[in-house]
Amino acid sequence: MRNFRKILYVWLEERVPLQDIGHFFAKKRVPQHLHTLWYYLGGITLFLFCIQVVTGILLLLYYRPTAEGAFESVQFIMTQVRFGWLIRSIHSWCANLLILSAFVHMFSAFLMKAYRKPRELTWITGFFLLVLAMGFGFSGYLLPWNELAFFATRVGTDIAGVIPFAGKFLLTFLRGGDDVTGATLTRFFGFHVAVLPVLAMTFLALHLILIQIQGMSVPPSIEKSPKRKPDMPFFPNFVLRDIIGWLLALFLLTAMASLFPWELGRKADPFASAPVGIKPEWYFMFMFQTLKYIPSKILFLEGEVVGIFAFGLGAFLGLLIPFLDRRSARGEKSRLFTAIGIAVIAYIVVFTLLAVFVKAT
Repeated sequence: MRNFRKILYVWLEERVPLQDIGHFFAKKRVPQHLHTLWYYLGGITLFLFCIQVVTGILLLLYYRPTAEGAFESVQFIMTQVRFGWLIRSIHSWCANLLILSAFVHMFSAFLMKAYRKPRELTWITGFFLLVLAMGFGFSGYLLPWNELAFFATRVGTDIAGVIPFAGKFLLTFLRGGDDVTGATLTRFFGFHVAVLPVLAMTFLALHLILIQIQGMSVPPSIEKSPKRKPDMPFFPNFVLRDIIGWLLALFLLTAMASLFPWELGRKADPFASAPVGIKPEWYFMFMFQTLKYIPSKILFLEGEVVGIFAFGLGAFLGLLIPFLDRRSARGEKSRLFTAIGIAVIAYIVVFTLLAVFVKAT
């Protein structure tokens, strides 16, 4: 057995630089300070993404992406396939935890100024990964073809349709026609299992490579502190702590999936009236609630158009933060951008809670 392992190691070493990789991880260090806890969110997000891939492949074995068979295939998974209800529940809950973890990870990186030079591209790839995660959630929500998903998708695509100039094209592109039909379901399925995974794997690979090359950022307030703690070894110190985070995430996920199984609801009926109080998933609620408060007309423009333009502009400015925050790039304190980040977090939380409260009443 030892000879076999030695032969295998030599064979791999001739083709893959195993020793160089081992030396790299042996020398890799992770900053250790008051905010080190936030570093584990990236690993937890990656772990949840891997669970999504595995459970998604298992569901794909039985799922049929047609208006006639989608609901019935999910129903079959939940009632006839062994542990199918658990796999589907894990997949659904994991999608929500993944997006929540990605949001928290992005804002923690923002507040710690992790986008500073030379990590601009790391921030940009991470920003796109968050957008893609929300795209996964939006496209996957329709796939069970139930009543809530059908009408929520109609509302979501209607919002895209009011965008000036490109609205009609976007509406037709997303729906595969003028209304939400079986063509929309097939199109969303293609986005969910082909287009978005390819983009996500590309940006994820770039993001991870950049992190390995540049290392983890240290907040400016700690970087030059004389009381800064010595860095910890990546392996095994940081890796073992990371695994503890994965196990906690897995425990929370399995507990939620087992105690609160994801319901299927009723099959979508395109000719039925929309349920009262239909709303999108929680990670879109702050935008949905904002659009409700905007007047129908602002000067000569539609209120929804102004709201969508504001969200688009906000996202674009968020993408460009590394180039806008020049003080942080010079290693100086940037109270303005810290205040903006806290204000945005408060806005998202408050408007999401408002949406939930309005729904409850």
